[in-house]
Amino acid sequence: MNNKTASLLAASLILAACGPDNNDTKGDTTVDLAAEAQRIAHSSIIVDTHVDLPMRLAMRPANIAEATESGNFDYPRALSGGLDAPFMSIYTGASLEAEGKSVAAANVLIDIVEQIVTDAPDKFALALSPADVRRQHEAGLISLPMGMENGSPIDGDLDNVRYFYDRGIRYITPAHSLSNHLSDSSYDENRPWHGLSPFGMEVIREMNRLGMMIDVSHVSDEAFWQILDLSAAPVIASHSSARHFTPGFERNISDEMILALAEAGGVVQINFGSMFLAADAQAYSSAMIKAGQAYRAEHPELTEQFIYAQFPEIYRQQAGPFPYATLDTVLDHVDHIVGLVGADHVGLGSDFEGVGDSLPDGLKDVSGYPNLVEGLLRRGYSEADIKKILGENLLRVWEDVEAYAATTSSST
Repeated sequence: MNNKTASLLAASLILAACGPDNNDTKGDTTVDLAAEAQRIAHSSIIVDTHVDLPMRLAMRPANIAEATESGNFDYPRALSGGLDAPFMSIYTGASLEAEGKSVAAANVLIDIVEQIVTDAPDKFALALSPADVRRQHEAGLISLPMGMENGSPIDGDLDNVRYFYDRGIRYITPAHSLSNHLSDSSYDENRPWHGLSPFGMEVIREMNRLGMMIDVSHVSDEAFWQILDLSAAPVIASHSSARHFTPGFERNISDEMILALAEAGGVVQINFGSMFLAADAQAYSSAMIKAGQAYRAEHPELTEQFIYAQFPEIYRQQAGPFPYATLDTVLDHVDHIVGLVGADHVGLGSDFEGVGDSLPDGLKDVSGYPNLVEGLLRRGYSEADIKKILGENLLRVWEDVEAYAATTSSST
């Protein structure tokens, strides 16, 4: 019996004591919702499409097969939370494109993910397909699929799409914080392409051909609409929340975009960072970023990592405490998207390891997914819909992307 199966069995035994109606969370107020949430979390496939663990390990090496004191992810916490398939973010900083270092940086992070599996094959396995995720879930292994955050490593060479596909990349976010040779960025006022570049359009078609998911997080609105028009397969927003709650924040996804993405069969994966969830947190974060840029200009000896990791505390001393979102705020985003397009088009893209100390209580690390499930139960979601939100929606899109690639004559 593997550890995950043992956890599920223990939760099931607890639930048995609740009586024969323990699955009726709406009609039986005696149900232990926390235990029910544990059962669902550990029997479902939980897919989180954005975890920045490789960059954390590149900066601060650690054995995440054992408990670690820092960060949001390690094996014991992932096991406790029921997490099955965290997409490892292969992130390259926007400035690396101009320096010609993006390809090398991406390969280093992929190597780190492969090393995790090599060092702990009894705990982790690479995942190249939804079938891998399902099989490894049954075997009690945590799957590590990979997504490329920032398409700069394509480096102007269409063959690199295939190269990174062969290395295990299963989605690409065309741009990050700056516009690049593929796409304009939602964060960058400089938008040379008015959406996608001509080469970026070729990359979208090649991703379709190979069976690689296209991620619209980070791209400009114009690029979003062009991607949706170009792609022959459904697309994802791997770690974006609803713009309805953060008016004017283009990095999130608008109601009109949610409707169109869902009509095309895609899915919005909700980001857990407070600045993506609540307007006051977003305003605070934006002001802090500007202040950090000014502070670094005054102190050129400081690194970008110092500004990311240590400047927030300096800023808080001046501006006051950070206005954290709550777990209920995350649930509000789920409710909003479900209200627009139903439960088939929403999932989880936490941005663990990537949003610093901005996570809501109850979702501070990968042990927190059962808290989210409990919240969904309290709001009346059925177990079937919860399983969709936890991972089945994303797996369906991934399967659809693979199915389209199988119809193309040159997909291999």
